[in-house]
Amino acid sequence: MEYSGEQEQFDVVVIGAGIMGSCAAYQLAKHGQKVVLLEQFDFLHHLGSSHGESRTIRATYPEDYYSQMVIESSRLWEEAESEIGYQVYIKTPQFDMGPNNNKSLQCVIENCKSSSLPCSVLDPKQVSEQFKGRFELPENWVGVLTQLGGVLKPTKAVSMFQTLAFQMGAILRDNMQVIDIKKDNEKGGVCVFTSNGSMFRGNKCIITIGAWMQKFVKMVTGKVLPIQPLHTTICYWRIKKGHEEKFLVDSGFPTFASYSEPYIYGTPSCEFPGLVKIAVHGGYQCDPDERTWVSTKIEDSVNSWIEGRFSGHVDSSKPVFTQSCMYSMTPDEDFVIDFLGGEFGNDVVIAGGFSGHGFKMGPVVGRILNDLVLNGEALGVDLSYFKMSRFEKNPEGNVKEFEDQVHSYEPLPM
Repeated sequence: MEYSGEQEQFDVVVIGAGIMGSCAAYQLAKHGQKVVLLEQFDFLHHLGSSHGESRTIRATYPEDYYSQMVIESSRLWEEAESEIGYQVYIKTPQFDMGPNNNKSLQCVIENCKSSSLPCSVLDPKQVSEQFKGRFELPENWVGVLTQLGGVLKPTKAVSMFQTLAFQMGAILRDNMQVIDIKKDNEKGGVCVFTSNGSMFRGNKCIITIGAWMQKFVKMVTGKVLPIQPLHTTICYWRIKKGHEEKFLVDSGFPTFASYSEPYIYGTPSCEFPGLVKIAVHGGYQCDPDERTWVSTKIEDSVNSWIEGRFSGHVDSSKPVFTQSCMYSMTPDEDFVIDFLGGEFGNDVVIAGGFSGHGFKMGPVVGRILNDLVLNGEALGVDLSYFKMSRFEKNPEGNVKEFEDQVHSYEPLPM
């Protein structure tokens, strides 16, 4: 096939311009690399996993290997904000809650101690006093309050990292659908081919394509990674009249997560006046190229959870409106960050399977990807948990001692 479009040599070609690819391009450009960032759709599109009005940031994880990553990422978020000159990270406390015998929540508490992350463990009465009646917990529940929390502005944040990468010399190209990559046996490195006839040569290549990762890796290598795209629905609920100010960041309202069935999370009222984001962690299986865009059914348990936890201050009858997003879910809900291997060896790095909780770690993942392509290793983080080979040893991936937060995936809607 003749490739009549762009043909240029780069140190690194980054495929996928969501939060992970944009952070990687930023780090590479910052380290003096000649880098090109390719996106199959328009930049800042709403078809993947890196758009919208909010994501939470928290260091409270049942898995101890994530807490330090979030702490580093928090610092890197602030560093990027200082370079761009505007805010994408709105700080507020993080509040986790759940039954006091919930293994995941107990692991969260233990990890706070081992990570030197200050936390307050509160009984229901203390929770009511702390939040002045805005949260009410059942008698057998416990709350965990930490100060490292907040709201991230996703679309604005992706734009920030792309802008910083561009200012540092990165080349950005959208509407560049990558259809193949091949080992460059002539010059070494990798050749990246796009549907419009362009070819980009890179000494190294990073692939961060979210819900398209499984399809692409199978096409290129024949390997089947257990990364399942899920269509998920974000819900916004009306705060009842006279209570709107209680749910604002300025009033001390936190980002929150509920370790119960279902696993529920949310943010203060900051995206839309008078509304609070309350959503379920999960969704239904989908093909990223053939989504139905049908909203996930709201279970009755969500309505009763809202009514019970917020003392009747939020209208729990139905959400005011919903937004669609996608997860790239692994069986163990851990990331995949690894060399592609095979004929590509260490020339190609993949990063995917962020399972609905990776956005907050975009800056640290960008740093890790930069380190992997430049040095062959990344310091300060144990990447053994994120290797592809874990699924060869066990189809479910990493073994964990606590219950999963996504208990089942709904089938494709008919």
